[in-house]
Amino acid sequence: MSTKDFIEKDYYKVLGVPKDATEAEIKKAYRKLAREYHPDANKGNVRAEERFKEISEANDILGDPKKRKEYDEARALFGNGGFRPGPGAGGGGTFNFDLGDLFGGGAQGGGQGAGGFGGGLGDVFGGLFNRTGGGPGTGTRTQPRRGQDIESEVTLSFTEAIEGATVPLRMSSQAPCKACSGTGDKNGTPRVCPTCVGTGQVARGSGGGFSLTDPCPDCKGRGLIAEDPCDICKGSGRAKSSRTMQVRIPAGVSDGQRIRLRGKGTPGERGGPAGDLYVVVHVKEHSVFGRRGDNLTVTVPVTYAEAALGGEVRVPTLGGPPVTLKLPAGTPNGRTMRARGKGAVRKDGTRGDLLVTVEVSVPKDLTGKARDALEAYREATADEDPRAELFQAAKGA
Repeated sequence: MSTKDFIEKDYYKVLGVPKDATEAEIKKAYRKLAREYHPDANKGNVRAEERFKEISEANDILGDPKKRKEYDEARALFGNGGFRPGPGAGGGGTFNFDLGDLFGGGAQGGGQGAGGFGGGLGDVFGGLFNRTGGGPGTGTRTQPRRGQDIESEVTLSFTEAIEGATVPLRMSSQAPCKACSGTGDKNGTPRVCPTCVGTGQVARGSGGGFSLTDPCPDCKGRGLIAEDPCDICKGSGRAKSSRTMQVRIPAGVSDGQRIRLRGKGTPGERGGPAGDLYVVVHVKEHSVFGRRGDNLTVTVPVTYAEAALGGEVRVPTLGGPPVTLKLPAGTPNGRTMRARGKGAVRKDGTRGDLLVTVEVSVPKDLTGKARDALEAYREATADEDPRAELFQAAKGA
Protein backbone atom coordinates (compact mmCIF):
# COMPACT_ATOMS: atom_id res chain seq x y z
CA MET A 1 0.00 0.00 0.00
CA SER A 2 1.41 3.41 -0.93
CA THR A 3 1.40 6.41 1.33
CA LYS A 4 -0.98 8.17 -1.04
CA ASP A 5 -3.40 5.24 -1.05
CA PHE A 6 -3.38 5.06 2.73
CA ILE A 7 -4.16 8.76 3.12
CA GLU A 8 -6.74 8.99 0.34
CA LYS A 9 -8.69 5.76 0.88
CA ASP A 10 -11.83 6.27 2.93
CA TYR A 11 -12.10 3.01 4.86
CA TYR A 12 -15.17 4.24 6.71
CA LYS A 13 -16.93 4.64 3.37
CA VAL A 14 -15.78 1.18 2.26
CA LEU A 15 -17.50 -0.39 5.29
CA GLY A 16 -20.43 2.05 5.17
CA VAL A 17 -20.00 3.28 8.75
CA PRO A 18 -19.63 6.78 10.22
CA LYS A 19 -16.26 8.01 11.47
CA ASP A 20 -17.42 7.76 15.08
CA ALA A 21 -18.62 4.16 14.67
CA THR A 22 -18.00 1.86 17.62
CA GLU A 23 -15.90 -1.29 17.39
CA ALA A 24 -19.09 -3.36 17.49
CA GLU A 25 -20.62 -1.39 14.59
CA ILE A 26 -17.46 -1.81 12.50
CA LYS A 27 -17.36 -5.53 13.25
CA LYS A 28 -21.03 -5.96 12.33
CA ALA A 29 -20.66 -4.04 9.07
CA TYR A 30 -17.55 -6.00 8.10
CA ARG A 31 -19.17 -9.38 8.72
CA LYS A 32 -22.22 -8.46 6.67
CA LEU A 33 -20.17 -7.24 3.70
CA ALA A 34 -17.61 -10.05 3.92
CA ARG A 35 -20.35 -12.65 3.75
CA GLU A 36 -21.98 -10.89 0.78
CA TYR A 37 -18.79 -10.53 -1.27
CA HIS A 38 -16.87 -13.63 -0.12
CA PRO A 39 -15.20 -15.36 -3.13
CA ASP A 40 -16.82 -18.68 -2.19
CA ALA A 41 -20.24 -17.09 -2.67
CA ASN A 42 -19.25 -15.27 -5.90
CA LYS A 43 -17.41 -17.83 -8.02
CA GLY A 44 -15.71 -16.18 -10.98
CA ASN A 45 -16.92 -12.67 -10.05
CA VAL A 46 -13.77 -10.53 -10.31
CA ARG A 47 -15.55 -7.39 -9.07
CA ALA A 48 -16.79 -9.20 -5.98
CA GLU A 49 -13.26 -10.49 -5.31
CA GLU A 50 -11.82 -6.96 -5.54
CA ARG A 51 -14.60 -5.67 -3.31
CA PHE A 52 -13.83 -8.40 -0.76
CA LYS A 53 -10.18 -7.33 -0.73
CA GLU A 54 -11.18 -3.70 -0.13
CA ILE A 55 -13.48 -4.75 2.73
CA SER A 56 -10.76 -6.91 4.32
CA GLU A 57 -8.21 -4.09 4.00
CA ALA A 58 -10.60 -1.62 5.63
CA ASN A 59 -11.35 -4.03 8.47
CA ASP A 60 -7.64 -4.65 9.03
CA ILE A 61 -7.18 -0.93 9.72
CA LEU A 62 -10.44 0.08 11.42
CA GLY A 63 -10.83 -3.18 13.33
CA ASP A 64 -7.52 -2.61 15.14
CA PRO A 65 -7.81 0.30 17.63
CA LYS A 66 -4.12 1.21 17.30
CA LYS A 67 -4.12 1.18 13.48
CA ARG A 68 -7.41 3.06 13.41
CA LYS A 69 -5.95 5.81 15.61
CA GLU A 70 -2.89 6.09 13.37
CA TYR A 71 -5.10 6.17 10.26
CA ASP A 72 -7.32 8.92 11.69
CA GLU A 73 -4.29 10.99 12.66
CA ALA A 74 -2.73 10.56 9.23
CA ARG A 75 -5.95 11.58 7.50
CA ALA A 76 -6.31 14.61 9.74
CA LEU A 77 -2.72 15.69 9.07
CA PHE A 78 -2.42 15.05 5.34
CA GLY A 79 -5.97 14.40 4.20
CA ASN A 80 -6.59 18.02 3.10
CA GLY A 81 -3.68 17.95 0.69
CA GLY A 82 -1.34 20.18 2.62
CA PHE A 83 0.90 20.57 5.62
CA ARG A 84 1.78 23.87 7.25
CA PRO A 85 4.87 24.33 9.40
CA GLY A 86 4.53 25.35 13.02
CA PRO A 87 5.67 28.65 14.45
CA GLY A 88 9.13 27.32 15.19
CA ALA A 89 9.87 26.24 11.65
CA GLY A 90 11.65 29.42 10.71
CA GLY A 91 12.30 30.69 7.24
CA GLY A 92 9.66 30.72 4.56
CA GLY A 93 6.16 29.44 4.20
CA THR A 94 6.82 26.02 2.62
CA PHE A 95 9.26 23.15 3.01
CA ASN A 96 10.69 21.12 0.19
CA PHE A 97 11.24 17.63 1.58
CA ASP A 98 10.14 14.08 0.86
CA LEU A 99 7.40 12.57 2.98
CA GLY A 100 9.45 9.39 2.86
CA ASP A 101 11.79 11.06 5.36
CA LEU A 102 8.94 11.53 7.80
CA PHE A 103 7.56 8.07 7.25
CA GLY A 104 10.98 6.48 7.46
CA GLY A 105 12.08 8.24 10.61
CA GLY A 106 14.83 10.59 9.33
CA ALA A 107 13.99 14.20 8.43
CA GLN A 108 16.57 16.06 6.44
CA GLY A 109 17.04 19.75 5.83
CA GLY A 110 14.27 21.77 7.45
CA GLY A 111 12.12 18.73 8.24
CA GLN A 112 12.98 18.59 11.93
CA GLY A 113 11.75 22.09 12.45
CA ALA A 114 8.38 21.47 10.85
CA GLY A 115 6.13 21.71 13.82
CA GLY A 116 8.53 19.66 15.95
CA PHE A 117 7.53 16.28 14.45
CA GLY A 118 11.03 14.87 14.06
CA GLY A 119 10.97 11.08 13.66
CA GLY A 120 7.67 10.57 15.46
CA LEU A 121 5.69 9.96 12.29
CA GLY A 122 8.09 7.20 11.40
CA ASP A 123 6.73 5.26 14.35
CA VAL A 124 3.18 5.91 13.17
CA PHE A 125 3.64 4.88 9.54
CA GLY A 126 6.47 2.38 9.89
CA GLY A 127 4.24 -0.26 11.43
CA LEU A 128 1.53 0.22 8.84
CA PHE A 129 3.63 0.14 5.69
CA ASN A 130 6.36 -2.25 6.91
CA ARG A 131 9.19 -0.24 5.46
CA THR A 132 11.97 2.08 6.57
CA GLY A 133 13.63 5.10 5.04
CA GLY A 134 17.32 5.35 4.34
CA GLY A 135 19.56 8.29 5.11
CA PRO A 136 19.82 11.35 2.93
CA GLY A 137 20.07 10.46 -0.71
CA THR A 138 19.35 6.76 -0.25
CA GLY A 139 15.59 6.87 -0.90
CA THR A 140 13.12 4.39 0.51
CA ARG A 141 14.28 0.84 1.19
CA THR A 142 11.69 -1.92 0.76
CA GLN A 143 11.75 -4.51 3.52
CA PRO A 144 10.36 -8.06 3.48
CA ARG A 145 6.62 -7.92 2.90
CA ARG A 146 4.14 -9.57 5.24
CA GLY A 147 1.59 -11.87 3.65
CA GLN A 148 -2.08 -10.95 3.51
CA ASP A 149 -4.60 -12.07 6.09
CA ILE A 150 -7.23 -14.60 5.02
CA GLU A 151 -10.72 -15.13 6.36
CA SER A 152 -12.70 -18.33 6.16
CA GLU A 153 -15.84 -19.79 7.73
CA VAL A 154 -16.64 -23.12 9.34
CA THR A 155 -19.91 -24.63 10.55
CA LEU A 156 -19.87 -26.84 13.65
CA SER A 157 -22.46 -28.96 15.33
CA PHE A 158 -23.61 -27.84 18.77
CA THR A 159 -21.58 -30.61 20.43
CA GLU A 160 -18.41 -29.79 18.44
CA ALA A 161 -18.64 -26.16 19.52
CA ILE A 162 -18.91 -27.14 23.19
CA GLU A 163 -16.27 -29.88 23.20
CA GLY A 164 -13.91 -28.51 20.52
CA ALA A 165 -13.11 -30.07 17.14
CA THR A 166 -10.43 -30.38 14.48
CA VAL A 167 -11.85 -29.54 11.05
CA PRO A 168 -10.32 -29.48 7.55
CA LEU A 169 -10.27 -26.11 5.77
CA ARG A 170 -9.47 -25.78 2.09
CA MET A 171 -7.83 -22.42 1.47
CA SER A 172 -7.16 -20.56 -1.78
CA SER A 173 -4.70 -17.68 -1.71
CA GLN A 174 -1.75 -16.08 -3.47
CA ALA A 175 1.60 -17.73 -2.74
CA PRO A 176 5.09 -17.76 -4.26
CA CYS A 177 4.84 -19.35 -7.71
CA LYS A 178 6.22 -22.90 -7.57
CA ALA A 179 7.13 -22.95 -11.25
CA CYS A 180 9.67 -20.12 -10.92
CA SER A 181 10.30 -20.33 -7.16
CA GLY A 182 8.70 -16.91 -6.72
CA THR A 183 11.21 -15.09 -8.93
CA GLY A 184 8.76 -14.42 -11.79
CA ASP A 185 11.44 -15.50 -14.29
CA LYS A 186 11.54 -18.85 -16.08
CA ASN A 187 15.27 -19.12 -15.47
CA GLY A 188 15.06 -17.83 -11.93
CA THR A 189 17.30 -14.83 -12.73
CA PRO A 190 15.24 -11.61 -12.74
CA ARG A 191 17.09 -8.31 -13.06
CA VAL A 192 16.87 -5.27 -10.81
CA CYS A 193 14.27 -2.79 -12.00
CA PRO A 194 16.10 0.23 -13.47
CA THR A 195 13.20 2.59 -12.75
CA CYS A 196 13.15 2.17 -8.96
CA VAL A 197 16.65 0.65 -8.64
CA GLY A 198 15.25 -2.32 -6.78
CA THR A 199 13.33 -0.40 -4.12
CA GLY A 200 9.89 -1.19 -5.58
CA GLN A 201 8.80 2.43 -5.11
CA VAL A 202 9.09 5.71 -6.95
CA ALA A 203 8.70 9.27 -5.69
CA ARG A 204 6.02 11.46 -7.22
CA GLY A 205 5.57 15.20 -6.68
CA SER A 206 2.20 16.20 -5.26
CA GLY A 207 2.51 19.97 -5.33
CA GLY A 208 3.31 22.35 -2.50
CA GLY A 209 6.88 21.06 -2.22
CA PHE A 210 5.88 17.50 -1.21
CA SER A 211 6.58 14.18 -2.85
CA LEU A 212 4.75 10.91 -2.25
CA THR A 213 5.89 7.37 -2.90
CA ASP A 214 3.92 4.91 -5.03
CA PRO A 215 4.59 1.35 -6.14
CA CYS A 216 6.86 1.33 -9.18
CA PRO A 217 4.67 1.03 -12.32
CA ASP A 218 7.29 -1.02 -14.18
CA CYS A 219 7.94 -3.77 -11.62
CA LYS A 220 4.60 -3.44 -9.74
CA GLY A 221 6.43 -2.85 -6.48
CA ARG A 222 8.59 -5.99 -6.62
CA GLY A 223 11.89 -4.26 -7.36
CA LEU A 224 12.64 -6.96 -9.93
CA ILE A 225 11.79 -7.47 -13.59
CA ALA A 226 11.68 -10.87 -15.26
CA GLU A 227 13.67 -11.11 -18.49
CA ASP A 228 11.75 -14.22 -19.49
CA PRO A 229 8.40 -14.07 -17.61
CA CYS A 230 7.11 -17.29 -16.10
CA ASP A 231 4.15 -18.77 -18.00
CA ILE A 232 2.28 -19.51 -14.79
CA CYS A 233 2.53 -16.24 -12.85
CA LYS A 234 3.25 -13.96 -15.86
CA GLY A 235 6.29 -12.50 -14.12
CA SER A 236 4.56 -11.52 -10.87
CA GLY A 237 6.19 -14.23 -8.80
CA ARG A 238 2.81 -15.00 -7.20
CA ALA A 239 0.28 -17.65 -8.20
CA LYS A 240 -2.98 -18.96 -6.85
CA SER A 241 -2.41 -21.79 -4.45
CA SER A 242 -4.87 -24.19 -2.82
CA ARG A 243 -4.15 -26.10 0.34
CA THR A 244 -6.05 -28.04 2.95
CA MET A 245 -5.13 -27.59 6.57
CA GLN A 246 -6.41 -29.14 9.75
CA VAL A 247 -7.61 -26.39 12.07
CA ARG A 248 -8.26 -26.95 15.76
CA ILE A 249 -11.32 -25.09 17.00
CA PRO A 250 -11.09 -24.66 20.79
CA ALA A 251 -13.80 -25.94 23.10
CA GLY A 252 -16.49 -23.49 24.13
CA VAL A 253 -16.64 -21.35 20.96
CA SER A 254 -19.89 -19.51 20.34
CA ASP A 255 -21.84 -18.78 17.17
CA GLY A 256 -20.29 -15.88 15.23
CA GLN A 257 -16.98 -15.98 17.11
CA ARG A 258 -13.89 -15.00 15.07
CA ILE A 259 -10.74 -17.03 15.78
CA ARG A 260 -7.29 -15.78 14.82
CA LEU A 261 -4.60 -18.28 13.77
CA ARG A 262 -1.25 -16.53 13.53
CA GLY A 263 0.94 -17.26 10.52
CA LYS A 264 -1.67 -19.38 8.72
CA GLY A 265 -2.53 -16.80 6.08
CA THR A 266 -0.85 -15.92 2.77
CA PRO A 267 2.94 -16.51 2.76
CA GLY A 268 5.08 -13.37 2.86
CA GLU A 269 7.45 -12.07 0.21
CA ARG A 270 11.21 -11.66 0.35
CA GLY A 271 11.40 -13.53 3.64
CA GLY A 272 8.52 -11.63 5.24
CA PRO A 273 6.20 -13.35 7.74
CA ALA A 274 2.98 -14.99 6.65
CA GLY A 275 -0.34 -13.29 7.30
CA ASP A 276 -2.95 -14.58 9.72
CA LEU A 277 -6.00 -16.75 9.17
CA TYR A 278 -9.31 -15.63 10.68
CA VAL A 279 -11.97 -18.30 11.03
CA VAL A 280 -15.59 -17.25 11.63
CA VAL A 281 -17.47 -20.02 13.45
CA HIS A 282 -21.12 -20.84 12.85
CA VAL A 283 -22.86 -23.23 15.26
CA LYS A 284 -25.92 -25.34 14.47
CA GLU A 285 -28.79 -25.51 16.92
CA HIS A 286 -29.35 -28.58 19.11
CA SER A 287 -32.71 -30.32 19.34
CA VAL A 288 -32.53 -30.61 23.16
CA PHE A 289 -29.95 -28.21 24.55
CA GLY A 290 -29.58 -24.46 24.29
CA ARG A 291 -26.87 -22.09 25.42
CA ARG A 292 -26.69 -18.99 27.58
CA GLY A 293 -23.10 -17.76 27.79
CA ASP A 294 -21.02 -20.49 29.43
CA ASN A 295 -24.16 -22.28 30.66
CA LEU A 296 -26.21 -24.87 28.78
CA THR A 297 -29.98 -24.97 29.07
CA VAL A 298 -32.52 -27.79 28.91
CA THR A 299 -36.27 -28.03 29.57
CA VAL A 300 -37.37 -31.17 31.44
CA PRO A 301 -41.04 -32.25 31.64
CA VAL A 302 -42.30 -33.54 35.01
CA THR A 303 -45.65 -34.96 36.09
CA TYR A 304 -48.07 -33.03 38.24
CA ALA A 305 -47.48 -35.50 41.05
CA GLU A 306 -43.69 -34.99 40.89
CA ALA A 307 -44.13 -31.21 40.99
CA ALA A 308 -46.65 -31.33 43.85
CA LEU A 309 -45.16 -34.09 45.99
CA GLY A 310 -41.49 -33.74 45.05
CA GLY A 311 -39.11 -36.45 44.00
CA GLU A 312 -35.95 -37.22 42.04
CA VAL A 313 -35.72 -36.42 38.32
CA ARG A 314 -33.10 -37.76 35.87
CA VAL A 315 -31.79 -35.08 33.51
CA PRO A 316 -29.73 -35.67 30.32
CA THR A 317 -26.38 -33.93 29.87
CA LEU A 318 -24.47 -33.12 26.68
CA GLY A 319 -22.07 -35.97 25.91
CA GLY A 320 -22.11 -37.39 29.44
CA PRO A 321 -24.17 -39.57 31.77
CA PRO A 322 -27.48 -38.25 33.13
CA VAL A 323 -27.60 -36.41 36.45
CA THR A 324 -30.29 -36.75 39.12
CA LEU A 325 -31.83 -33.60 40.58
CA LYS A 326 -33.98 -33.48 43.68
CA LEU A 327 -37.30 -31.82 42.98
CA PRO A 328 -38.73 -30.08 46.09
CA ALA A 329 -42.41 -30.57 46.91
CA GLY A 330 -44.57 -27.79 45.48
CA THR A 331 -42.21 -26.97 42.60
CA PRO A 332 -43.99 -24.50 40.29
CA ASN A 333 -44.01 -24.75 36.53
CA GLY A 334 -41.07 -22.89 34.95
CA ARG A 335 -38.73 -23.13 37.94
CA THR A 336 -35.03 -23.38 36.96
CA MET A 337 -32.54 -25.53 38.83
CA ARG A 338 -28.78 -25.81 38.35
CA ALA A 339 -26.53 -28.81 37.69
CA ARG A 340 -23.05 -27.43 38.34
CA GLY A 341 -20.14 -28.15 36.01
CA LYS A 342 -22.27 -29.61 33.19
CA GLY A 343 -22.15 -26.60 30.87
CA ALA A 344 -19.77 -25.23 28.22
CA VAL A 345 -15.99 -25.10 28.60
CA ARG A 346 -14.63 -21.73 29.72
CA LYS A 347 -11.32 -20.18 28.65
CA ASP A 348 -9.68 -21.25 31.93
CA GLY A 349 -10.69 -24.88 31.36
CA THR A 350 -13.53 -24.95 33.90
CA ARG A 351 -17.13 -25.55 32.88
CA GLY A 352 -20.31 -23.58 33.22
CA ASP A 353 -23.53 -25.08 34.56
CA LEU A 354 -26.56 -26.85 33.11
CA LEU A 355 -29.71 -24.81 33.76
CA VAL A 356 -32.69 -27.16 34.07
CA THR A 357 -36.16 -25.63 33.63
CA VAL A 358 -39.13 -27.65 34.90
CA GLU A 359 -42.20 -27.93 32.70
CA VAL A 360 -45.26 -29.59 34.24
CA SER A 361 -46.68 -32.07 31.75
CA VAL A 362 -50.48 -32.27 31.52
CA PRO A 363 -51.80 -35.63 30.24
CA LYS A 364 -54.20 -35.42 27.29
CA ASP A 365 -56.22 -38.54 28.18
CA LEU A 366 -57.02 -39.98 31.63
CA THR A 367 -58.61 -43.37 32.15
CA GLY A 368 -59.32 -45.76 34.98
CA LYS A 369 -57.72 -45.23 38.37
CA ALA A 370 -55.82 -42.12 37.28
CA ARG A 371 -59.01 -40.31 36.35
CA ASP A 372 -60.81 -41.45 39.52
CA ALA A 373 -57.89 -40.27 41.66
CA LEU A 374 -57.85 -36.87 39.98
CA GLU A 375 -61.61 -36.48 40.41
CA ALA A 376 -61.23 -37.29 44.10
CA TYR A 377 -58.44 -34.71 44.36
CA ARG A 378 -60.64 -32.05 42.75
CA GLU A 379 -63.42 -32.73 45.25
CA ALA A 380 -60.97 -32.60 48.14
CA THR A 381 -59.67 -29.19 47.05
CA ALA A 382 -62.96 -27.69 45.92
CA ASP A 383 -62.79 -24.95 48.56
CA GLU A 384 -59.40 -23.73 47.32
CA ASP A 385 -59.41 -21.00 44.69
CA PRO A 386 -55.94 -20.39 43.18
CA ARG A 387 -57.25 -17.26 41.42
CA ALA A 388 -58.69 -15.52 44.47
CA GLU A 389 -55.62 -13.32 45.05
CA LEU A 390 -55.54 -12.45 41.35
CA PHE A 391 -59.04 -10.96 41.44
CA GLN A 392 -58.39 -9.11 44.70
CA ALA A 393 -55.25 -7.55 43.21
CA ALA A 394 -57.18 -6.58 40.09
CA LYS A 395 -59.83 -4.75 42.14
CA GLY A 396 -57.26 -2.88 44.20
CA ALA A 397 -55.21 -1.70 41.22
